[in-house]
Amino acid sequence: MTRLTKLLAPVGLVLAATVALPAQAQVDGRMASVDVTRTIIGTTAFQTAYEQVNTTYAQQNELRRTKAQERQAMLAKFDTNADKQVDETEQAAMQASADLPKLQALEQEIQGLSNQIDGARVYAIEQIIVQYGAALQEVATADQIKVVIDPATVLFAVPEADITQKVTAALNTRVPTVGVVPPAGWQPSREGAQLYQEIQQRLLAAQYAQAQQQQQATQQGNTAAPVGR
Repeated sequence: MTRLTKLLAPVGLVLAATVALPAQAQVDGRMASVDVTRTIIGTTAFQTAYEQVNTTYAQQNELRRTKAQERQAMLAKFDTNADKQVDETEQAAMQASADLPKLQALEQEIQGLSNQIDGARVYAIEQIIVQYGAALQEVATADQIKVVIDPATVLFAVPEADITQKVTAALNTRVPTVGVVPPAGWQPSREGAQLYQEIQQRLLAAQYAQAQQQQQATQQGNTAAPVGR
């Protein structure tokens, strides 16, 4: 899985089963929108696979955490101004240190463990997206949809125009489960890695929003609590 690190570089999502529409085109038929990322996240196979990865790769995850803590402790030696960062001067000292080879080895170990965990998730996602086009076509045919567009490009649309949940339901039927252990020699596709990156960003944003809501609810609760005498 050595290619995974490079594939996860910041790039635009290229996976999208949409139809290009000329600016002045007239379309005879219904138009709809579908959120590819939300479609995949909503599937049972995806949610189950992520839970299975946490279990199957628990040892790698724990070892990665331990190695990361060890790496952080080594970096702290060079953080002479205690600002939790290694600036250029401190980095120069680190480069000249006898600890540098060990630090580099740690970073390689951490990256290798991350590749195993990330690779398992990408592998699961790829098994779902293989059926994405067929699931989209199934919904489009059933609802007599002629054009499907990315919701990010839509200025206005009624809620019924969003067929994301319908495509998710179709995927649940086509791909009820997926594996999380890639076969020997498997390499992630660029599309799979990019979609995985988009999914991770979406999940992190959702976690952040949830944490903010909980914090606000706690603050409101403390404000509303009666003051005892």
